[in-house]
Amino acid sequence: MEYGWLGICIVLASWLGLELITKVPSQLHTPLMSGTNAISGITLIGALIALSRTTDGITMVLAYSGIFFATLNIVGGYAVTDRMLKMFHAKDKENR
Repeated sequence: MEYGWLGICIVLASWLGLELITKVPSQLHTPLMSGTNAISGITLIGALIALSRTTDGITMVLAYSGIFFATLNIVGGYAVTDRMLKMFHAKDKENR
């Protein structure tokens, strides 16, 4: 696939993601983030496979950046999801 088409795919996917996430109600953000963490895991595996099968410089840079951003998204997503779920825990018995 040519790099121009890959760039177009990235731009369209980014635009579509932004459009979809802005229309999701705030109550559904926690389940949505759990789903996107799973998708980011698939992205991470794909970037690792792409990196293992290439010797082209630009493809290696793209694969390394994919690994970095997917890992960043997974770690950040789980941190934010954990923080959101802590808001729903019951208060300690001492505070009642």
